[in-house]
Amino acid sequence: MHWPLLLALEAAWAGLGQATQHYPAMWGHYDVCKSQVYSDEGLTWDYMACQPEAADMTKYLRVALEPTNITCGDPAETYCALENPYMCNNECDASTKELAHPPELMFDFEGRNPTTFWQSTSWRKYPKPLLVNITLSWNKTIELTDDIVITFESGRPEQMVLEKSLDYGRTWLPYQFYATDCLDAFTMEPRTAQDLTQHTLLDVICTEEYSRGYVWKYDKTVRFEIKDRLALFAGPRLHNMASLYGQLDTTKNLRDFFTITDLRIKLLRPATGATMVDENNLSRYFYAISDIKVQGRCKCNLHANSCVFDKEKLVCECEHNTTGPDCGRCKRSYQGRVWSPGSYLPIPKGTANICVPNNIGPVNCECFGHSNRCSYIELLNTVICVSCKHNTRGQHCQLCKLGYYRNTSVELDDENVCIACNCDPFGSESERCNATGFCKCKSGTTGKHCSECLPGYLWDSGCKSQVCDDELLRCQNGGVCLSNLRCQCTVGFSGVLCEKPHCESEAAGCGGPDSARNTSCPSSAHLLLLLLALATASCWPAAL
Repeated sequence: MHWPLLLALEAAWAGLGQATQHYPAMWGHYDVCKSQVYSDEGLTWDYMACQPEAADMTKYLRVALEPTNITCGDPAETYCALENPYMCNNECDASTKELAHPPELMFDFEGRNPTTFWQSTSWRKYPKPLLVNITLSWNKTIELTDDIVITFESGRPEQMVLEKSLDYGRTWLPYQFYATDCLDAFTMEPRTAQDLTQHTLLDVICTEEYSRGYVWKYDKTVRFEIKDRLALFAGPRLHNMASLYGQLDTTKNLRDFFTITDLRIKLLRPATGATMVDENNLSRYFYAISDIKVQGRCKCNLHANSCVFDKEKLVCECEHNTTGPDCGRCKRSYQGRVWSPGSYLPIPKGTANICVPNNIGPVNCECFGHSNRCSYIELLNTVICVSCKHNTRGQHCQLCKLGYYRNTSVELDDENVCIACNCDPFGSESERCNATGFCKCKSGTTGKHCSECLPGYLWDSGCKSQVCDDELLRCQNGGVCLSNLRCQCTVGFSGVLCEKPHCESEAAGCGGPDSARNTSCPSSAHLLLLLLALATASCWPAAL
């Protein structure tokens, strides 16, 4: 079954089913989850990921209130209407069924007349805050598919927080803040769900949309907008579910955003209907909720087509050789590779990620979250990850691809596990770098990215030897520096810096006043006479 946010989506999925029906032999383990839909060609099969149908999840929850004595009626109490402080004919008495307002009335059948609702005690301890926590628990991981809607019968609260838990109430995260003045209440700029984009979808916002103004009979509901967020990927009418599924397949944070085990409604300040609290009529101020809607489905990690309520608990009926409350592990004899959730999209774009028998793949396929597809290579009798993302490679997506190195400051399953080497194409020998991110540099080049020059070198599409410098007058004996690369020597001198005269002894006449104009050494006969007379070393031609 696919994720039916609206019944009208079936027609859209029918088109996708028609487009993919040319792969009947490839569906494999999606066959257990196929459903029939109508297309232009009539009734056809829709092969999509295994998911239970969306349903009203309030049928399966447990509710708890803090403080435990916050519900009205013990002792009996008379209430005034918020819009008319002189109309005080509403009574709450827990000992009388017709006058009691217990928590379960937030989830009973709507449409009764008069309306049934839960009600808190009044704000009789003002100015001490009237604080109430309403916790909804499923003892099961569920995925939200539609807006959370809370209907108030006492005016919508002026301050409220909706929180979620992913670990059965051990820790909590804010889902959304609500206030008449977000800056004053939570030091947050006010925003609405319509302000969100694909890049800011996961932002926690404060909205004034459900708290400002007061109309007793009409402004009753407070929403957490799930469909507006889904529409950022699926389109305004949620017609492009394939796009949404593609995002859910590859972005774990997006899946987690719509996943909960518990919800908590923190009521921080009741509706007052005015700028000032009337301390002489505190029985006007209280909380009352007639209905809470939570639409969703059991989370079965795309390995189950149905979820049953058994022994006061929701349990996935697991497929694909998986087991556990959320189909979150492989059966004992089917651990030939590491368990992985299924794909939202079917073959050829996705895979059911079935658990394989132990004797099929001796090497487990753990992709560290960088791939959602594994493939068994029969010839090699092994399982490998397919299409590694986040610049990773390897059998388990555990290595960094060419031009990247391991970011040791994060875990291997982090999306930023591989960092670009950024080796300079002119200064480095290749685009590879070592395990610490240093590139292998060419001669004369240095730096982590080989983009700097050593002393004696200048950058010119790489580092070129800098043998001279006109400013420092490194060329000797009148030599001229050409482009900082070599010395152009005057007549009679040579060497890298023009430091060598053509003859090395002034006694032989080299280096004297005429040496700069003399390009040859004395004759051999003259040299022999000098040797005999002076018994000293002669000067030899520089070329020898």
